[in-house]
Amino acid sequence: MSTLDVKSVCSKISSSANDAVERMSGLTITGGPLVSCYNDRIRPLLDVVDKLRNLNIMQEGIQLPTIVVVGDQSSGKSSVLESLARISLPRGQGICTRVPLIMRLENYSHPRPEFRLEFDGKVINTDEERISDDITAATDEIAGNGKGVSNTPLTLIVKKNGVPDLTMVDLPGITRVAVHGQPEDIHEQISKIIMEFITPEESIILNVLSASVNFTTCESIQLSQKVDKNGERTLAVVTKADKNPEGLLEKVTANDVNIGLGYVCVRNRIGDESYEEARDEEARLFKNHHLLSGISKSMVGIPVLAQKLVQIQASIVGKCIVRKINDKLSTNINEMNKLPKSLSSVAEATTAFMHVLGCVKESLRKIVLIGEFEEYPDVMEMHCTARIAEMLDQYSAELHANCPETDPKGRFLLDEIKVLEETKGIALPNFLPSAAFQALLQRKIKGIYSTPFEFVDKVWNYIESVVVRVLTHQCDKYPQILPSTRRVAQTLVGKKKQQSIDWVMDIVEMEKLTDYTCNPEYITTWNQLMSDRELLMEAVKNNLHCSTVNIIGFGEVNFAHLNSKLGVVEEAFDLKTRMTAYWRTVLRRLVDCTALHLLFGIQNFVNKDMEKEIIHWLMGPEGIGLERMLDESPSVTKTRMRLKNSIKLLKESKDAVANIMDRIAST
Repeated sequence: MSTLDVKSVCSKISSSANDAVERMSGLTITGGPLVSCYNDRIRPLLDVVDKLRNLNIMQEGIQLPTIVVVGDQSSGKSSVLESLARISLPRGQGICTRVPLIMRLENYSHPRPEFRLEFDGKVINTDEERISDDITAATDEIAGNGKGVSNTPLTLIVKKNGVPDLTMVDLPGITRVAVHGQPEDIHEQISKIIMEFITPEESIILNVLSASVNFTTCESIQLSQKVDKNGERTLAVVTKADKNPEGLLEKVTANDVNIGLGYVCVRNRIGDESYEEARDEEARLFKNHHLLSGISKSMVGIPVLAQKLVQIQASIVGKCIVRKINDKLSTNINEMNKLPKSLSSVAEATTAFMHVLGCVKESLRKIVLIGEFEEYPDVMEMHCTARIAEMLDQYSAELHANCPETDPKGRFLLDEIKVLEETKGIALPNFLPSAAFQALLQRKIKGIYSTPFEFVDKVWNYIESVVVRVLTHQCDKYPQILPSTRRVAQTLVGKKKQQSIDWVMDIVEMEKLTDYTCNPEYITTWNQLMSDRELLMEAVKNNLHCSTVNIIGFGEVNFAHLNSKLGVVEEAFDLKTRMTAYWRTVLRRLVDCTALHLLFGIQNFVNKDMEKEIIHWLMGPEGIGLERMLDESPSVTKTRMRLKNSIKLLKESKDAVANIMDRIAST
């Protein structure tokens, strides 16, 4: 089978198991009663579990079928496990099982059995005579010497001829009232432990019920129904059938509590009976007892219990394990495909590098130059054209705000008059001094001097953040080159920023030292502003009762303070209107030229400068060479090896299951 069809596997497993049960129902229980439940169709199914356990599939988070034994205190749980494992477990009054006891049974052909306890990183070898005492000692070490419980598991590995290949967990019996030495919340602690172990879908819930109890009110049944409502993975074992035979047939056939996997009635081993003697007595009891002989032979005896558990375990392989192997394998393959690609030659590295560089360039061209942002639809910071336009608007607003006009109501024309007085000389009258204009212009330039520098710095910093983000995204499969390419890009952005700063220095100095424009809007604006000159002069000369006048371009101004300076008012007003008209041109020129300069620089950066710089860094005489791309970071190498080993293990597990299923299909 090249591909595992889970439904097909489950169907084959179910068919094989059901067929096996029919054959086993007629078997005669002799000598090795538990081994007799294997045949040529069930044994391969258990080989799946053996194979998966040997492959250590559990390290991939895939749990193998586990039989979780639950029941009331003194319901006979440990006795059932003893009969299955054919070993002695701790017995006594009150709570005997105080920690989860995980029993891994392996049918072992070697004549000398092996027993081993594992807990808290410790390994203790034991034998059949000492096993009960060693379990008690280990339990005391885990849960303390009192009567409390712990959820720390104790694992018992049993390799013995004649036991079924099963993993079983014996949990503390449910007790409702704390006795002396037990915590008050003992019932809640035990219930929590039980729920922890029976919740996984790989868990087979083995509910141990005493024949004397009312099944409908049994708490262990109620707990199992919380996680297995339909009883699809719950099997009930009825103990002490020999002591409470009355009405047992009706109980197990009525199934009032929805036990999906059915019931098995058993007789516990008594006193010093050997396991073989106990099974012989059990067979005679259910064959000859006038009340118990009516129960179907497929529902009585430890051998039948072993048969059912083996069958259920095989079904779990198909329903859960196979699917989880496929899901985990698919997930790991997808994760492996997302890892940076491993390059084995300079030619591969060259191809990969040029592809990455092309992707970076195209992405930046769309984002920064064209205004397409489908790669980052919800990341506002990556909508570059809109963000740069916002920065430009803010820059223009700051230029106007950083050099406000003198308060027209209180100090109208006073600054201009003062400048004219300080720059006057021996010259022809009616000529506006150039020095006065320059003095006012330099004062205004000083007010906005830092704004253009801050603007270009802000724009290039923003471009750097966008470039780094695009590089990080496009180099995700080759993180080994990201630090260097990012450093090269940042260095280039730094160079471009410095070029812009130098350019701004020149343009600002030019505006400060020279005054010129051929823009006709300057004359138009000046003429508009001068249209109210006569209105102002008349108001000042005639000393009108009101002290304000409305002047085009300046609004309502106070002129009372100008009466004593009548001789220079007209010249000062001319200077002010010329400066106001020219300053509008200067601000517009600073905005337009800075925008054009930045757009030109950004276009060159995206279209040629960055590509050229990175290629030179990589392949030039001082470049690091493409060999750098062949190096992989330790973290990526570690992840790649982990996934590679995981995929190998999962594929082996998948093939192992497929091969065994092919064997089943051919029988």
